[in-house]
Amino acid sequence: MTRLAIGRLDLPDARWAAERIAEAFMVLDQPRWLVPDEAKRESVLAGNFEIVVDHAIRHGLVFGTEDRAGVAVWLPSVGDPLPPPEDYDARLAAACGEWTPRFVHLDELFAANHPHADHHHLALLAVRPDRQGQGVGTALLRHHHAWLDANGVAAYLEASNEMSRDLYAQHGYRVSEPFRLPDGTPFWPMWREPAAG
Repeated sequence: MTRLAIGRLDLPDARWAAERIAEAFMVLDQPRWLVPDEAKRESVLAGNFEIVVDHAIRHGLVFGTEDRAGVAVWLPSVGDPLPPPEDYDARLAAACGEWTPRFVHLDELFAANHPHADHHHLALLAVRPDRQGQGVGTALLRHHHAWLDANGVAAYLEASNEMSRDLYAQHGYRVSEPFRLPDGTPFWPMWREPAAG
């Protein structure tokens, strides 16, 4: 397989990265609960993800493949907590409209289950649907894992389905008991210790 070129994204990349994530996440169960209206789901998700991607570009690390097939969004949780995204409540309401309370519930659920030990949080990992299963996600994981391992930093994520859970397990993540949305849809918290050098 050809080696994928991966680079760090900047603010002008936030919108396409958010759209790529929304496109990839449309097949998941969680977005169906977050935005019941299928016709509006992808645009609402993209608006919400743009807030997260913009925040991570400013305070974390966002990586993308050169061909824009995949995106990984990392937020450091080391030392003092990060500030919230600027004007978060207003931006969330503008992006999510009538479904804002569901996104607030999701934020609260994630916060309640987030570990306290130092780590980098893989907030989002997405690959364009026609490129899934071709090693794009693995390349993005390995890219930042190399830095985490070299610096002795753990990683954390919330897997959104069994397929991604199993992929992350192959990369050294250990799964914990799932937590669930009100409709019963699970997220699996997963933790990865840095690999010894």
